[in-house]
Amino acid sequence: MSKYIPSPSKWVSDQVELYESSGGIEGTTMNGLPVIIVTNRGWKTDSIRKTPLMKVMDGKKYILVASNGGASNHPSWYKNIKKEPKVQIQDGPTIYHMKANEVTDTITKNRLWEIMEKAFPPYRDYKNNTTRDIPVFLAE
Repeated sequence: MSKYIPSPSKWVSDQVELYESSGGIEGTTMNGLPVIIVTNRGWKTDSIRKTPLMKVMDGKKYILVASNGGASNHPSWYKNIKKEPKVQIQDGPTIYHMKANEVTDTITKNRLWEIMEKAFPPYRDYKNNTTRDIPVFLAE
């Protein structure tokens, strides 16, 4: 069984710890908006990694946005999910086992961006503040 390695970012590891230790009752928001916990395997270490992401839905599918706050590089979890698309998503007290595929179709990605920006308006700024194409995954 793989070992869980908490994020080196204190706010990330604290959010994951609160979310999970409360059974998905606490730590479920960030800046007043809902978040989920995405669990995946590290692409180099094969260890368990956990990341709080904004909860954005397309029907029953979760939209995972590799925005990294608009930074010039992808978040570390991007390579993890590219290598192993099987993820676990905790949405409040409910846990789902899903497969996350990167959206490459421009029409679909543009449609998802509209949904994402409505759910979390800062995504618009993140997109405008970076030269990279921000990857988007659909988990189902």
